[in-house]
Amino acid sequence: MKRVFSASDVAAAGFIQGVLENEGIRAIVRHGLLTGAAGELPPTECWPEVWVMEDDDESRAREIIEAVTAVGPEDATGWTCPGCGEHLEAAFTQCWNCGRERNTG
Repeated sequence: MKRVFSASDVAAAGFIQGVLENEGIRAIVRHGLLTGAAGELPPTECWPEVWVMEDDDESRAREIIEAVTAVGPEDATGWTCPGCGEHLEAAFTQCWNCGRERNTG
């Protein structure tokens, strides 16, 4: 077994586990119940971790995780509505001001 990911919350670790399993990589979440011990133990020691069951899957799992968690420059900075010029955060796919859809290229 190899550790391939850790996160500050169980939901993120569970999401990554699901992504890996959808790609055919067996994975488990460890330390999922330790988050309540943060403060008594160093917080990062309590973070949930995703482990792959087969050592040979480690590099492929890391590539998948990188692709899923990567934030590109466009995603980080948001976008400007082509209809009204309103600047919107990256999470929005439609302009809240005029209702126009984001131009995805």
